Amino acid sequence: MRSRELDPSASPLDYYGFELRRAREAAGLTLAQLGSVVFCTGSLIGQIETAAKVPQRDFSERLDAALGTDGLFSRLVGLVLRSQLPSWFQPYAEMESRALSIATYQTQVVYGLLQTPGYARALLEAGWAEKLDEQVAARLDRQQVLRRQKPPLVWVVLDEAVLHRGVGGREVMREQLTQLLRLQDRREVRVQVLPFGAGQHPATAGSFTVMRFGDHPDITYSENYDSGYMTANPDVAMDCSHRYDHLQAAALSVEDSAELIARVREERYADQPGPDGSPVA
Repeated sequence: MRSRELDPSASPLDYYGFELRRAREAAGLTLAQLGSVVFCTGSLIGQIETAAKVPQRDFSERLDAALGTDGLFSRLVGLVLRSQLPSWFQPYAEMESRALSIATYQTQVVYGLLQTPGYARALLEAGWAEKLDEQVAARLDRQQVLRRQKPPLVWVVLDEAVLHRGVGGREVMREQLTQLLRLQDRREVRVQVLPFGAGQHPATAGSFTVMRFGDHPDITYSENYDSGYMTANPDVAMDCSHRYDHLQAAALSVEDSAELIARVREERYADQPGPDGSPVA
């Protein structure tokens, strides 16, 4: 592969490639030799070194182990993947990763931190996302916030319509609803469902999120088709917090929400018997 000079200041991806080439050459390894150690092809190593391919988190962890780089690439890959998100969404993702608590109401889809790979891929594909694999990886990498030593408290109110909207087909939805039920076992994640029977409520204008940061002002976030709106205006934050309180009061309890999610999963997305009686997805 013909080497290409990178400007490490051009982007996080270029910086990652520059550092990878530097570390590999310092270790005296060829592309193929390093590839054999981290279980991939030398061609893939070369593509990442020239910023033609986006690295993944597990690849970065193997690099750190192979090259003895003390977690360098595991730290860099978060910046790289975040840079693959839409530019207007990146500031929100940055604040999301720092929040002490996140309260969100979602009217259309499952909140990104709770999405399965299949559900995320189906949504992004339907939205005509470019570089689909990279976009999926970037969205799922946001979930690292739930794996940190002190994860934020994440409280999600989902409109019941989210459970019935068949994103990606029966198998994908069954997996996604199972994921929601599984997350209910984590004390820092709470999911409530706002049932159809709740009728009118103070958030009919759409989805929104309130993030809290301890000593810093609360931030509210909402978005439309191609942009996001984030503000620390205290009046807006107070208004959204009051609306969220009303939503939680109108929503089913966490326990009753889990029962509804499980019921919808079985009634709408369970395996269907084929002509011979065997289950099919």
